[in-house]
Amino acid sequence: MDVMALGKDYASQECSIARALEIVGERWTLLVVRDALYGVRRYNDFLVHLGIPRAVLASRLQSLLAEGILEKRRYQESPPRDEYVLTERGTALWPVLRSLGRWGRENIDGTLLREFRHADCGTELGSYGECPACATVVPVPDVLMVPGPDLDPAPADPVSRALLKPRRLLEPVVLGPAGAEPVGVDPA
Repeated sequence: MDVMALGKDYASQECSIARALEIVGERWTLLVVRDALYGVRRYNDFLVHLGIPRAVLASRLQSLLAEGILEKRRYQESPPRDEYVLTERGTALWPVLRSLGRWGRENIDGTLLREFRHADCGTELGSYGECPACATVVPVPDVLMVPGPDLDPAPADPVSRALLKPRRLLEPVVLGPAGAEPVGVDPA
């Protein structure tokens, strides 16, 4: 039986989905974008939260920078340190991630790890990121992420602990000294 090898790209496909997969289709890429939406910005925080190999993370961050999905911003001069912040192009991936997460919950495991609400009124967002109460699509900075009932209440890493409190999307995750504990979150 002849088996055709899977190509490394989708060059022969005339399809917008295929073109998008060229940029965000690698298995770690959307998880990096998800974390950036959750407010993760620093290399070590991505590393700890994702459990991703260093070389893979460095490669994904470089690709996302090159594609204009992330941008670097200097947060410390001595020694120089940068953080990775979503651009408008990166933030535009929110509906994709929201839909993929909802699909996974409804069709794979049924767990409710996070709820997404309209920060202004507290209403849970609809399937397409709309607020049923306000009859509007909610802009990403106005989305409140709330831990769901199936989320581990005592995660091992400090980034996951920081994400246990309700927070708006894109709000930076700020950890305490040496990344030990999130600022404003009791380690109890």
